[in-house]
Amino acid sequence: MNSVYMRVRKTIEHYVVAVCDKELLGKTLEHGDITFTVSEEFYGGDLVDLSTCLEHIKQATIVNMIGEVTVRAAIEAGIVHESAVLYIDGHPHAQWVRL
Repeated sequence: MNSVYMRVRKTIEHYVVAVCDKELLGKTLEHGDITFTVSEEFYGGDLVDLSTCLEHIKQATIVNMIGEVTVRAAIEAGIVHESAVLYIDGHPHAQWVRL
């Protein structure tokens, strides 16, 4: 089973989940004028299986995710719509906020 890095931050108002494919952690991606760092500080948390990750995402009020494994799982679970996905250096990225 695929594992991904996930960091969860809880505040009074938000449940923030950041997820990335494990091979992307620590990489810097570039696309035109965009430089995007998949930082350990933001994304690096626990290495978890996709089912655990999806359970946290379903509870979240803010989600940031990057990577084929991560974003594909969210699309297949009906959490992310494919038209909402951006590509940075060929890697899918999605983010959303639940109000």
